[in-house]
Amino acid sequence: MDVVEEHDIQDKPTKKKTKKPKKQPKPPHENGNDSMIEKTEPEHVDAPAEFSFPPTFSVSEIKNKQRRHLMFMKLKQEKRKKKKKERDALGDKAPPKEVPKTIENQRVYDETTVNPEDEEVAFDEGTDEFSAYFNRLTNPKVLITTSDRPRGRTVRFCNQLATVIPDAHVYYRRGLALKKVIPQCIARGFTYLMVINEDRKVPNGMVLCHLPDGPTAHFKVSSVRLRKEMKRRGKDPTEHSPEVILNNFTTRLGHSMGRLFAALFPHDPQFVGRQVATFHNQRDFIFFRFHRYIFKNEQRVGIQELGPRFTLKLRSLQKGTFDSKFGEYEWVLKVIIYYQIHVKCCTSKRYAISP
Repeated sequence: MDVVEEHDIQDKPTKKKTKKPKKQPKPPHENGNDSMIEKTEPEHVDAPAEFSFPPTFSVSEIKNKQRRHLMFMKLKQEKRKKKKKERDALGDKAPPKEVPKTIENQRVYDETTVNPEDEEVAFDEGTDEFSAYFNRLTNPKVLITTSDRPRGRTVRFCNQLATVIPDAHVYYRRGLALKKVIPQCIARGFTYLMVINEDRKVPNGMVLCHLPDGPTAHFKVSSVRLRKEMKRRGKDPTEHSPEVILNNFTTRLGHSMGRLFAALFPHDPQFVGRQVATFHNQRDFIFFRFHRYIFKNEQRVGIQELGPRFTLKLRSLQKGTFDSKFGEYEWVLKVIIYYQIHVKCCTSKRYAISP
C-alpha cells in the first residue's frame, strides 16, 4: 500500500467553481438603423378592447353569486328588449305571443263529465250508498281515529277536524284492527270512519270509510297547516253547522267524491255562524279550506280563514268497507309516463278527477 506524504497532498491545487458572469442585454444603438429596433418590438399590439355586451364567456363561470345573478338578469333584460324591438319593427305582421305552458293547460283531461239532468245519473244517485243521506233518512255521525301511537301534531289535527265537522268524535285506536273497529262503529250509529295516518310525526294519509255499505277512499295528505301555524287567522270556529262548497267535481269519479264529502256534514247549514267549508278540486288535488264570512256593509263582504288547511290526493276508491286483502277497487291511481312531441319533457298522464 502506497503512503502519500502530507506535503504532497497540500501541494496539489484544488479546483474551484467559477461563476460565469450573466450576459447583459446590449442597449440599442443610438446611431444605428431603426430597422433593428423595429424588429425587437412585437409585430401586432392589440389595444385594450372595451368590454362588449353580451359577454363572450358563460355566465355560470362567474364565481361571485351576486355578480352572477346581476349578469344573468342583465342578459335576460337585453333579450327582452331585443324581442320587443323586433316586434315593434314588424308591427301587425308580428307573430302572436305564445301562451305559457302550465300543468293545467298541458294535462290530458277526462272527457267523461257528468250531466246532472241525465236519467242514468239520477237513477245512480237514487240507488247508491249515499242515497239514504240525500233522502234525509240518516244524519251524519263521524268517528275520527288515528294510527297506533299517534304523536302530538296528529292528535291536534284530529281535534281540529272534529271542530270543523259537526257531530264528530275523536277516539284513540288502542291497537285495534280496522276490521274490528268498523262493526263497533256501525253498532253505535256512526256513518263515517275517518283514520288519520302519520309518518315521522307528520300526518300523511287519510282513510275515509262510509258506513255501513261503503265506499272507502284512501287519500294522501300533504301541506297540513294547523291553526297556530297560520297567520292572521280568525277566532276558533263555533258549533254552527257550516256551508259546504264543492268545486270542479264534474267527472264520474269526481261526482262520487263530491257526494262522499257532502255526506260528512248536516243537511241544513246554519247561516248564522257564517262558516263555510270548501273542497276545491284542481290538478287532481283536493284543497280544503275553512273560512268565516265577514260582512263589512251591505255591499262588501270578506272572508277570514279559521283553519286547519290541508291537501288531499286520491289514491284509491274501494267498494264496500275497508278490506285490504279481498276488497274490490273501483279506481286506483295509475301513472303512465309518456313523451309528448310538443313538450320537451316527460309528463304524467293521470285519470283526472277534474274536467
